[in-house]
Amino acid sequence: MISIEEIKKPIAAEMELFETKFRASMKSSVPLLDRISTYIVKRKGKQMRPMFVFLSAAMCGGITEATYRGAALIELLHTATLVHDDVVDDSNERRGFFSINALWKNKIAVLVGDYLLSRGLLLSIDNNDFALLKIVSEAVKKMSEGELLQIEKARKLDIKEDVYYEIITNKTASLIASCCAVGAASAGADAKIVKQMHDFGELVGIAFQIKDDLFDFGSEEKIGKPTGIDIKESKMTLPLIYALNNSEKSVRRHIVNIVRNHNTEEKKVAEVIAFVHANGGIGYATKRMKEYRQRAYEMLTGFEDSVYSESIRALVNFTTEREN
Repeated sequence: MISIEEIKKPIAAEMELFETKFRASMKSSVPLLDRISTYIVKRKGKQMRPMFVFLSAAMCGGITEATYRGAALIELLHTATLVHDDVVDDSNERRGFFSINALWKNKIAVLVGDYLLSRGLLLSIDNNDFALLKIVSEAVKKMSEGELLQIEKARKLDIKEDVYYEIITNKTASLIASCCAVGAASAGADAKIVKQMHDFGELVGIAFQIKDDLFDFGSEEKIGKPTGIDIKESKMTLPLIYALNNSEKSVRRHIVNIVRNHNTEEKKVAEVIAFVHANGGIGYATKRMKEYRQRAYEMLTGFEDSVYSESIRALVNFTTEREN
């Protein structure tokens, strides 16, 4: 599979400049805030979100100053939600590093999240990027709704497939959709193209989340992180939903009981994982993921062939074929 560095090549210079601009957008005169901001920037991931922004802009008319601001806005608001999520989840790790709340405690983490949110809002308002702010604010609203819907459903463990798609469309896909829409809007594309890129990103986001859910039922050695995490958190993901819907009532009751009452017991979690494998959950979820990926590819057929459209297709492939 093509590497992330290869995919990034057509926009490598822009991504490098974005790093500088993004660091500047987080600057503060308060030494503690500056220290924490530096820590956040250093532990950045694969940067797939800004890549979607820049590749979308390049495909839809060209990268502009607004593209850099749009990508920074998404990163600022998304990072704010992650910092707050770690507080809510009482999580001590994020991407293999200590979380902000683990190092600086909850009060400071919440304030840092608020600061990042305000920096994003001001970046847009000061530059009259109201269209971009609307796109990203809509995504943040949907992410919150998706998270709350998932919490509500986890209590009852009665999630059906349509509710699952509603949760992941809001919680995960809305952010990737906003990346692609912001990229198109920053390039001056018309409303129809912006909507097309939004829908493309949404399909990619759904495929991305299904892939993420599949990791929970994989081999710990292969993916390099613990499996069964979603089960331990009583999250009903597509492989498990399908397996439950295609099993006898008594078996279904037994598995739901494990997820609800015995989800911290390693042997019981392993039983649920084995049940999902034995009842076709992995094959079904993989099939659905590939269907969403194919639909995303089809959304790009109207665009002119270029290094950018080639790279965005490769990025879609990377999100669904990655090993971790």
